[in-house]
Amino acid sequence: MKMKLFQLFITASIPVLKTLLITALGSYLATERVNILGEDSRKHLNSVVFFVFNPALVGSSLAQTITYHSMIKLWFMPVNVLMTFIVGSIFGWILILLTRTPPRLRGLTVGCCAAGNLGNMLLIIIPAVCEEKGSPFGAPDVCYAYGLAYASLSMAISVVYLWSYVYSIVRISSKRDTLDQDTIQSLERSSIPNQIMTPPGKIMNRIMKVVKKLNLETIFSPSIVAAIVGFVIGVIPPVRKVFIEDGAPLRVINDTASLLGGGAIPAVTLIIGGNLLKGLRGSGIQTSLVIGIIIVRYVALPLAGILIVKGAMKFGLVHSDPLYLFVLLLQFALPPAVSIATITQLFGAGEKECSVIMLWTYVLASVALTFWSAFFMWLVV
Repeated sequence: MKMKLFQLFITASIPVLKTLLITALGSYLATERVNILGEDSRKHLNSVVFFVFNPALVGSSLAQTITYHSMIKLWFMPVNVLMTFIVGSIFGWILILLTRTPPRLRGLTVGCCAAGNLGNMLLIIIPAVCEEKGSPFGAPDVCYAYGLAYASLSMAISVVYLWSYVYSIVRISSKRDTLDQDTIQSLERSSIPNQIMTPPGKIMNRIMKVVKKLNLETIFSPSIVAAIVGFVIGVIPPVRKVFIEDGAPLRVINDTASLLGGGAIPAVTLIIGGNLLKGLRGSGIQTSLVIGIIIVRYVALPLAGILIVKGAMKFGLVHSDPLYLFVLLLQFALPPAVSIATITQLFGAGEKECSVIMLWTYVLASVALTFWSAFFMWLVV
């Protein structure tokens, strides 16, 4: 048993160490002395990742591995991702009460506790675990293909939750910081008559305002569109025969997408490393708040995830594929989503504080992810 646990620990640590090395390289390239990955360079590279690499990786992975039958088996993953957001939000609000977080940072705090890096980190870790010698998930090529599909599905689902839920709470938190209480009360009083009697024209106007506030352009990002295309190609047999199967007339399109998608993981990891430099400059954020977010993400959420996934297994809600169960568990043990930093930049609320949180959560991710990956492997195998 000790040898098995030690082997699993080594298997789990290698992918994390690889990620850490590339992240360190990204940080070095972003220093003022080297300045290869300066702020402008990171923005341009991030645009390439956002519009080209990630969509290519997500679309090609889903198209190759997702079928109608596999979709029926994977129905619990959207529920599991939603549970990470709900449970994380509950812990986040408890943390706000305990640390008396300033109003302008409450949205950031809840967002960091609720939204994990369910896309890029899984796309980095899962394939690396599959390719590692001694992996408990079977043949490396089969594990790699299905692991990419699970990670891509996780990314597609999390983007919707992130840019609808976290975007909204950070926006509300930033507005509360700029509006005084009298303004808020006057807005509330002015809205009461409209709530009592609203003409049909006003109803349509309000619906349009809600649609705009949901930021649908961001929700339907290139990765989401690629995921939809991947689902259509993978699930509909006639379309699948044209793009995926051996001898398919348009197979070259999927092969090209797979080739482009190969650049996503190293590029994203380098960008993460470059962005972490901002956190070294520090800010006036409470130490207790940073420690609290670390405890939520690396202690409380993984323990809650074990209870949720084990409960789902007991009631027969998930199938017994060890790799699938491993991904479901790992979704509860990831650092905060990098996109939260982008959201804080949009509203100018807590940018420096977000950089500090990202720095320490991602530095400690090397230890936390290694431990939880090894433990989850032992739990599902």
